Order: sequence, then structure tokens, then C-alpha cells
Amino acid sequence: MRITGADCYVVGNPWKNWVFVRVETDEGIYGIGEGTLNGFARTTEACIRELAPFYIGMDPFQIEIIVQKMVRDVYSEGGQIHRNAVAAIEVACWDIVGKALKQPIYNLLGGRCHERVRAYANGWYRGPRDPESFAAKAKEVVARGYTALKLDPFGANYRMMTPAEEALSLDICAAVREAVGPEVDLLIEGHCRFNVSTAVKVARLLEPLRPTWFEEPVPHLEIDAIVEVARRSPVPIATGESLASPQQFAELLSRDAIHILQPEIMNCGGLLTAKKVCAMVDAHYGVVAPHNAQGPVSTAICLQLAAGTPNFFLQEIFDEFNVDWESRIVDHPAQVVEGYLSFSERPGLGIDLDLEECKRHPYHQGNYIPLFLPGWERREGVRE
Repeated sequence: MRITGADCYVVGNPWKNWVFVRVETDEGIYGIGEGTLNGFARTTEACIRELAPFYIGMDPFQIEIIVQKMVRDVYSEGGQIHRNAVAAIEVACWDIVGKALKQPIYNLLGGRCHERVRAYANGWYRGPRDPESFAAKAKEVVARGYTALKLDPFGANYRMMTPAEEALSLDICAAVREAVGPEVDLLIEGHCRFNVSTAVKVARLLEPLRPTWFEEPVPHLEIDAIVEVARRSPVPIATGESLASPQQFAELLSRDAIHILQPEIMNCGGLLTAKKVCAMVDAHYGVVAPHNAQGPVSTAICLQLAAGTPNFFLQEIFDEFNVDWESRIVDHPAQVVEGYLSFSERPGLGIDLDLEECKRHPYHQGNYIPLFLPGWERREGVRE
């Protein structure tokens, strides 16, 4: 079997353009992949096309060598954009292999060690940035069966906060905790907003609310900074979604300061690398909560990883809180039932794209999350 081509489909979700790929083979089996990166949809699409000489003509079963060619043989380091393009092809190859062997991908990665996995909701707090709105929406999320939910209460703040902004952020978190009760996991998102001193101060203020983690309080680019926060914070720190190589994870893990890691399969360059990263985390007695801030294709990909990962903790999911047409772009979207996700036994990813539905939602340059503009919580993108 040989890869004969790859077609890209950029789908315009108002808060993030999704990048999908369909890889074709000479035996008529095709595979679906995704390489979504906030703010870089067309760039990633171009990268997928530029990498074509490294995967066209290759046997899709030879995933290690295909990835090596796309990463090592290019020689240049393209960071997250590069790895997302690689992941789109890599996942599509796994989908092809699964279909050819009539097996779900997780059976090809060591098999399943969970009956189901717990999901946590994100994207649910779209609306005004006030405690009342957050609390009301949090109650709705728990009423759907979720036992964990994540929120960024910090508005458009960057590096530091005024006393008024600090108080509002804490009031939002407190209102959510009161609304959902003590038994729900509360996950606080930092979106790399703060410097070290502010992050430590915020972590200490959050401690009475017993959050399960404080996520990415400082930028990922300087590992010393996140390690310092982790060692001084009374709240567990989670990070990892922005890391784009196993070497970066290895450096972070070598400090033994953070034990909740959030690999993003697309940023990692695909399922096989993400699987290796999870094993590295396991060797440091850590757990993984894979990043998944896209849609139903990404969720299907994450479930293949979660199924066979012994140190899996929680799975992020936006799917119920996205646009209303989301469930129509794939034929078998994952469903959260009583707060849990189950695994499909269909071959490959277990889903297919509805290309006509994808075409109904075209790319728009304003489809991204403006995390440092007031009102970004409404997730309406940036429209002129």
C-alpha cells in the first residue's frame, strides 16, 4: 500500500479554525487526521502540503520512518506548526492501518486498559465575566453529569493583576466552587498569563477552594519559571500542552516538580510520540490529562491514546459546548454519559468526516481566541 495524496479541509469554527486532512492510498483506503493550531490554520495547511515529498509514495504502515522523514530529514525546526502538520499525516496513517486491519487504533498501540475515561468540561462558561454567570453555567455542566470542569476566570490580564481584577477572579472561582459543591474537580486555567510572583500569589489565594490543578500559570518557554511556581505553589501545577517534542517533556520531567502533564497530541506530532511521552510521565509517577481544545476529530484521537494509557487521569472535552453544527461534521461523535467517555470498537479512529458539512463552514481569519482582549470568554472570534 502506498500514500498517493493528502487533501486538507479548513473548517471555520468561530473561535478556532480546524484543520483536517484526508490521506489517500492506492488501495482505496483513506485516513482522517487533524492539525489544528489556534491562529495558524492556513500556515499549518501549507506545511502539510510542503511536507508531501516526505510522505507521498510511503507505506502508511511505516509510521516511525514517515515521522522521522517529516521531522529529522527536513532538518529545520518548525515548532508547533511543523508538529501539527506531522500529526495530521501521522494520525491519518494510523486510521488507514486500523481500517486495513479492521481494528481500532488503540488495539495497535498495546490494547485497552480502561473501560471508560472521565471527561472534564471546557468552553462551558461562554458569556459575561461575572460570578453569577459562571456559577449558573457551572450548575448546568454538573447537571449534565460532569464531575470535573475547567475555567479561566482571569479575563484579559497579563503578567500581573490589579487588586480589583484579582478580587473578581477569585470571586468567580469561589462562586463556581459553591455552585458545584466540594466533590467536583475544579481546574483553574492560567493560559500562560502571569509572571512567577503573580502565579505563586494566585495559587496561594486559590488554595482554600481546593482546585485539582492550576494550569499553565506562566509561559511554557522557560522551564525554570514553571518549575519554580510548582515548587512554591500549594496547588498542583499542570502543564505540557504547548510542548512540541519529547525532549522538552524530558527536560521538564527531569526536575520532578510537576506530575500532571497535558500532552497535546497534535503539538507532539502524533499518537506514537504522545504515547511515548505518556510512558515518560509514568516513569516519574505522573499522570496525564491530554489537551483537547478542538472538536470531535480531536476527541476521537484523544480516546485512542487514553484507552491504552495506564496513567491516564482526565480527558478535556469541548464538544458539547462548541457550535451547534459540530456533531454533524463526523458520523460517530463521542458522547459524554454521566461524565464519562466510552471507546468505539470501530476500526481506525472510528469516525469519518462529512466533507459537505465541512465545506459549509469556511475559514475566516478572525476565527481565533483573543485571550488577551476583554470579552474573549464569549468565544466569538475576532470579527470586523
